[in-house]
Amino acid sequence: MKKILTTILSISCGLAFSQSALKPKINSGADAIEQKIISWRRDFHEHPELGNMEVRTAKIVADHLRSLGIEVQEQVAVTGVVGILKGGKPGPVVALRADMDGLPVSERVNVPFKSTVNTIYNGQKTGVMHACGHDSHVAILMGVAEVLASMKSEIAGTVKFLFQPAEEGVYDPKLLKNGKSGAELMVMEGVMENPKVDAVFGLHISSVTEVGTIGYRSGATMAAVDQLGIKINGKQTHGANPWSGVDPIVTASQIVMGLQTIVSRNVNITENPAIVTVGAIHGGIRQNIISESLDMIGTIRTFGTEQRELVHRRIKEVATNIAESAGAKADVTIDTGYPVTYNDPILTEKMIGSIEGIAGKENVKVQPVQTGAEDFSFFQQKVPGFFFFLGGKPKGSTTPAPHHTPDFYIDESGFTLGLKSLAHLTVDYMEMNAVKSTDNQATAKGKKDKKVNKYFKD
Repeated sequence: MKKILTTILSISCGLAFSQSALKPKINSGADAIEQKIISWRRDFHEHPELGNMEVRTAKIVADHLRSLGIEVQEQVAVTGVVGILKGGKPGPVVALRADMDGLPVSERVNVPFKSTVNTIYNGQKTGVMHACGHDSHVAILMGVAEVLASMKSEIAGTVKFLFQPAEEGVYDPKLLKNGKSGAELMVMEGVMENPKVDAVFGLHISSVTEVGTIGYRSGATMAAVDQLGIKINGKQTHGANPWSGVDPIVTASQIVMGLQTIVSRNVNITENPAIVTVGAIHGGIRQNIISESLDMIGTIRTFGTEQRELVHRRIKEVATNIAESAGAKADVTIDTGYPVTYNDPILTEKMIGSIEGIAGKENVKVQPVQTGAEDFSFFQQKVPGFFFFLGGKPKGSTTPAPHHTPDFYIDESGFTLGLKSLAHLTVDYMEMNAVKSTDNQATAKGKKDKKVNKYFKD
C-alpha cells in the first residue's frame, strides 16, 4: 500500500510540476504574439457582424484553429466554431469561451479601423459596431489557442475553445434557430459533451475598468434578464371627446409609474437589486385621435429565483389592475431570457489565485453585482464556471464611454493579460484535477448543483 501511495504521489507531483512549468512559456508566448492579437482585433472591429451573421469572423477563427492542428467544428449553433485541443497527457476538459457578434450601433470613435458597416434594423438604417468588445474576446481566445497549441504535448487534459455567436441576440428572425440563440443553442447542440467539459472559463473586456486590472465576484455576478411586453387595449375616440373612449396612453403612463413601485416597495433591495425598465412605447397615429391600443416593451433584471418570480407576478398584477381601473385591458407577456451569471464559489475560491498570480493581487478586485446580463450563464448551468472582467479603460481616463454606445473605446494594451489569465486558469485547473477520481468530481459537482438549484434555478 505504501508503495502504491508513493507511486500516486510521484505521478501527481510530476503532473503538477509539468503544468506549473508551462506558465513561463505561456507568458513569453503571449508577449510574442501581442501585435498579432491587436491586428486580429482591429480587423474584426472594422468588419463587425450581427448575431448569427458572423460568417466572416467564424471563417477566420476556423482557419486559424486548423492551422494550429486543432480539431475544428463549424456551423455550431448557426455560425459558432468549436476547437478541441487534446493534450499529450490525460486530464480534465476545460472550456474557454469568446462571443463574436457586434451591435446595431453607429461608431463615432475616430480610429483607423473604425467600422463603416451599415444595416437595416427595425426598419431603420443603422451602423454595426463592436460596441461591447466581443472583437477583443475573439482575438484574445485565438491567441490562447495559439499559445496552448504550441505546447500541446505537455498539456495534461483537453481544451475546448467555444467561439460563440449571438450573445447580444439575433436581429434577423430568419436566422433564429429553434427559437434560441447564442450560448443556449450551443449547449442544446452538445458543445459541453463529447468530451464532457469539467469547468468553463470566460472573460469580458470592460471599458470602465482600468487596463491592467481584473474584476470578479463569487456567486451571482450578473443579472438574469427577461423581456417584457404589455399590450393595452382601450377604446378609440376623437381627441376632443376623451369621455367617449378609453385612453391607452394615459393608462400606459400610470402603468409605467406603477411598475417602479415594484422595485421600491416589493423587492427587498437590501439583499439583491432588481430593475424594471420600460424601453419603448408605441401607440397612436394622429394628434386628435385617442388610439385603440398601445404596445410597451421593456427589460427585467433580477438576481434570484424567488425574486424573479416575485417581480414577474407583480408586473402582471400592477399592469392588469391599473388597466382595469381605467376601463382598459392589459395583456402582459414575459419572455424568459438569460439566467443569472453565477460564479461557482468553490471554483472561484480555488482559481482566483491564478488570476492574482499573473495580474498581481493588488490589481484583482471584488466588484459589485452587475445588472447587465450574459448568456455565459447557460454554460455555467451545465458545469462550474468562472467569469471575470478584464480592464480596458485607458489609465487616467475619467469619462470612459459605456458599453453599447457609439463612443465605446478599449485600450488594447491589456489583451495579453487576458490571454495569460485564461491560459493560467486552464493549466492550473488541470494541475488541481489531474489525479482526482471520477467519484470525487461527481460528488463535488452534485453539491454545487444542489446549491445553485436551491437559490438560482434560473
